[in-house]
Amino acid sequence: MPEFDIVLIEPLYEGNIGSTARAMKNFGFNHLVLVNPCEIGEPAWLSASHAKDVLMKAEHLSIDEVYDRSSLTIGTTGEVNKSVCKSMRMPYYSPEELCEIVGDITGRVAILFGRENWGLNNEEIGRCDVICTIPTSQEYPILNLSHAVCIVCYELANLPRGTYPLASHLEMDCIYRHLNEFLDKIDHPDFKRGNTLMLLKRILGRTRLTTREVSTLHGLLRRTEWHIDNKK
Repeated sequence: MPEFDIVLIEPLYEGNIGSTARAMKNFGFNHLVLVNPCEIGEPAWLSASHAKDVLMKAEHLSIDEVYDRSSLTIGTTGEVNKSVCKSMRMPYYSPEELCEIVGDITGRVAILFGRENWGLNNEEIGRCDVICTIPTSQEYPILNLSHAVCIVCYELANLPRGTYPLASHLEMDCIYRHLNEFLDKIDHPDFKRGNTLMLLKRILGRTRLTTREVSTLHGLLRRTEWHIDNKK
């Protein structure tokens, strides 16, 4: 994977700069580039929270320096062309599709985010190699700057969700046997037994139970059986 620059072009609000640093660090990105930003003061540092190191290391470059040193530049925009005959903001790709585009690139990839009030201008977009847009509701299509950065970083990071132990085949067989014994306890009709057990297996099978969830089901069944036995 290439080295990514998250580039903010003339950001207007320092809080957004700090929030961008925080969003970047959430997903493992640490190279922030600022082009002619507003003054960076306390609101930016407060918004950065535990990503102050990203904000502290931010580079201040000109737009020409960004283009000149990048192997690929990606311009983000909320406004796209409606026809392929107009090529300024066409074709465009979603953040998810960027993963495939940048996968084989070596060197530096710059992802440009424009001003909060009107984004990137046509000259800046025209110098980009790829156009990216985030699909949004037409009712309110404009995203906050740091939110847009967060979405793009999330897709490019492709981080695993982590793992946790699911119930084994043996553990599931044990809960099915316990359910069968429980049906005996409540005098469930024999002619319904097969179908009932199959329905329970289908329900529990598609839930992908964890080991703790199976243990809890056993506990509930045992507790119910205790009450049934004591009542009798």
